[in-house]
Amino acid sequence: MNGRLIVVGDIHGCHQEFSDLIGRLTLEKADRLVLLGDLVNRGPNSAKVIDLALENRAISLLGNHERRLLKYRRTVDKSVLKDGDLDTVALLQDEHWAYLETMALWLEEPELNTVLVHGGFLPSEPWQKQTADIVTRIQVVDADGRPAKRADAPDAPAWADLWVGPPFVVYGHTPRSEVYKRKWSLGIDTACVQGGYLTAYELTEKRFFQVKARQRYWL
Repeated sequence: MNGRLIVVGDIHGCHQEFSDLIGRLTLEKADRLVLLGDLVNRGPNSAKVIDLALENRAISLLGNHERRLLKYRRTVDKSVLKDGDLDTVALLQDEHWAYLETMALWLEEPELNTVLVHGGFLPSEPWQKQTADIVTRIQVVDADGRPAKRADAPDAPAWADLWVGPPFVVYGHTPRSEVYKRKWSLGIDTACVQGGYLTAYELTEKRFFQVKARQRYWL
């Protein structure tokens, strides 16, 4: 019997909320748990988040935060890091780094006509050919048709508003107060680390699970 496919939005070190959510999910052996990247940084304990991911056999996709840490790990160039990243680096052990190295850019589920990814895709290009820089970081599409952050192009449309599929895309990265549902996409980063919710989505039954953040950890 096929298990469920359950996707979780950005955890950002919120290990207690992740543990609470796992309790709500009542995972069974046949279930697949997929984490949409940005497991680390900002929240209380990134290492404990990865421990929980390993314990629950979770597949994780590459987020911009993991990508940054891995780049530092390879180059020891502190200029690639942002505030607080070194706190995470100090926590991570070899098994944590090994887990980060397993993260793929996206996961395709052809039977569901769905692709899972951290950030999203540029609507004007074939999604399979897009670079890590695009798929881990895109939030909006600027006036020149390029991927950008909301902060850099506040009036630009969300990439998801321009995405007409197929495939259907489930993504994180862009925190919002509620899930962001469009005809061909679903954004499930509901800002747990900022005091919002940690959200999981079960694709077959189209069911949501949410846990409220115990506090606001990051502004």
